[in-house]
Amino acid sequence: MAGRDRRGTLASSWSSSGSGWRAPEQEQERWAWSPAWSRPLSDRGRSRSTSRSTSSLSSLFRSIGVWFSSVSAASSSSKRRRRKEEAAASPADDVTKKPPLPGHTGKPSARGLYGGGGGSGRQPSFRFQSSVFSMEEILRATNNFSPALKVGQGGFGAVYRGVLPDGTVVAVKRAKLRMHNPHVDVEFRSEVKIMARIEHQSLVRFYGYMECGEERIVVVEYVPNGTLREHLDTGCNGRFLDFGTRLDIAIDVAHAVTYLHMYSDHPVIHRDIKSSNILLTDSLRAKVADFGFARLGAGLGSATHVTTQVKGTAGYLDPEYLKTCQLTDRSDVYSFGVLLVELASARRPIETKREMKERLSARWAMNRFIAGCAADVLDPHLARTPAVDRALEALLELAFRCMGPVRQDRPAMSDCGRALWAIRKAYRDDMLADGDVVAPGQFSDRRPTAADRSGDLWRI
Repeated sequence: MAGRDRRGTLASSWSSSGSGWRAPEQEQERWAWSPAWSRPLSDRGRSRSTSRSTSSLSSLFRSIGVWFSSVSAASSSSKRRRRKEEAAASPADDVTKKPPLPGHTGKPSARGLYGGGGGSGRQPSFRFQSSVFSMEEILRATNNFSPALKVGQGGFGAVYRGVLPDGTVVAVKRAKLRMHNPHVDVEFRSEVKIMARIEHQSLVRFYGYMECGEERIVVVEYVPNGTLREHLDTGCNGRFLDFGTRLDIAIDVAHAVTYLHMYSDHPVIHRDIKSSNILLTDSLRAKVADFGFARLGAGLGSATHVTTQVKGTAGYLDPEYLKTCQLTDRSDVYSFGVLLVELASARRPIETKREMKERLSARWAMNRFIAGCAADVLDPHLARTPAVDRALEALLELAFRCMGPVRQDRPAMSDCGRALWAIRKAYRDDMLADGDVVAPGQFSDRRPTAADRSGDLWRI
């Protein structure tokens, strides 16, 4: 009731004056029952007690404002200090920096050229885990592409030995200019896109890439012991690869290609399995290199093949793929069969200086095998023993199956790996049973695991 009388008094006092002005006593009475935060901060007509209350409220709000300002300043200074510490921890010339995730920018760039994103809102199917190098870093690593550091030349371009600031030794593949190789962009993008997806101990490791103007550069692991083809041609320090080591190399390649076909994020078909693309470490472990011709396979859907332009190396090409342009993982199996003949005979796939019936090494070797003269195929640098003869026949039989004219008749690469493990074990057992001298290091210490027997060769 008292509150109703007070509101009525205030309303009548407001309406009784034309300008809405109230006496100080009335104004003080009006704000006496209001919350403190809604009262006016200053009023010249207010009493001294009200002025003191207003002054205290003003001080309170000023204190709150000062506190917010101090908190904001402290936060800004801490952010600046954190940015300085991060900049000090990762200097500008650090070549191990990570590129941004590939995204859709409307135009290609060196850092987002291979992104799988786009405007659909879906996440890209993979992310780069390698470095994007600058031209200055590449020049510093290769001493301005010094001819003394050049270690090879291929269809893609020249290969240089380089050293990163952290001491890592790398191979720097410098692509040919477009005027010399009009397909350089396609091969470069294919190699970077594929190698960014894969990682296996029998595949050459990918460190990064650089694209600037006409320059296209891929940085990969440096494998110091040359190619398999070089070892088959001239050996290493006058010593040729023994038969047991050749079986080990074949097993390494089978593991690598099985991983590409079955265990990578998306099936990958190499399309260029050959001896010059197989690099050997100091311990004669094999690493598959050169993914310029590689292509993503059909995947797990209903598609059984990929229709594409024929690419590869003469002598290793799958004849069915050559005729139909239908690419499958069995095309790599055919090339692997040719490689097995190459390991056994040390002959190149095409021997232009031999008589006509022996020019195609794979056909000649299969004819000798069918005729029961498999021993004629053996590399003359290898000693003939009963153990070698038996292992050679088993190896040529596997090569014969791999090079079947129809892809459905060829084994999967995982089956090739298991067969090679069996051949290697039988060869070693035969050598020990026959009393043959086993040279130190002739057999590696590797043993087939449950992964090999189950087909999970990617774990090796």
